[in-house]
Amino acid sequence: MPGMGDMASGDGLAAEASGLRFAPAATSLPAKRASVFRFQIRAADGMPVTSFQPDQTKLMHLYLIRSDLTGFQHVHPTMASDGTWTANLAGTPAGSYRVYTSFITPVGGMNTPLVLSQPVTVPGTAATVPLPPAATSTTVDGYTLTVSGDKLMAGMTHMLTVTVSKDGKPVTDLQPYLDTYAHLTAFRAGDQAFAHLHPQGSVNGDHGGPALSFEATLPKSGNWRLFLQFQTAGTLHTAAMTITVG
Repeated sequence: MPGMGDMASGDGLAAEASGLRFAPAATSLPAKRASVFRFQIRAADGMPVTSFQPDQTKLMHLYLIRSDLTGFQHVHPTMASDGTWTANLAGTPAGSYRVYTSFITPVGGMNTPLVLSQPVTVPGTAATVPLPPAATSTTVDGYTLTVSGDKLMAGMTHMLTVTVSKDGKPVTDLQPYLDTYAHLTAFRAGDQAFAHLHPQGSVNGDHGGPALSFEATLPKSGNWRLFLQFQTAGTLHTAAMTITVG
């Protein structure tokens, strides 16, 4: 799959890496209404970068998550000729957030996958939502997702299997989304460290499921919130689940 051999190192919490910097046009978002978020990826000389390589069919992935790991958004910005990216974000409640940019760009003559992030604020009174306890299954839109695999240890690579069912029956009609049958990201409680869990296997039309395999390397111990996105009948679903990493 495109980009599947490229995995960004680190925890995604830096604004600068490999001589590149994530430069947002603003560090705040309006409360509870849709907004446009603009930014550039700049080189060490301050000039915007305009050369990017596709990663899972997109040149740029942008994520937004609140400090309590709610309000997850995953969108795909568009770039203007001057290197300014524009992302359309849904309205979100007040609170402290972090926005992540995930991309692949030539650095020193070779393609380098990077995740850079910056904090942003949505003004107003924020009500913190407690992190749900760790679990091995969750439900969304009538679908049940169950995670199995070895106990996760920080800094080690493990294989996770996610099984999708509905009304007690295996789901076998998952549609391709970003050239895979499911997209899985994770954020750590406390510091909002980021990880992208890479899917395994190939796509064969609208016949995905019920078992989906992922290569998981989570850089730190603690509680992580998983967000798994999958598509059926043209509808994108987002399931969330808490796991513990030793």
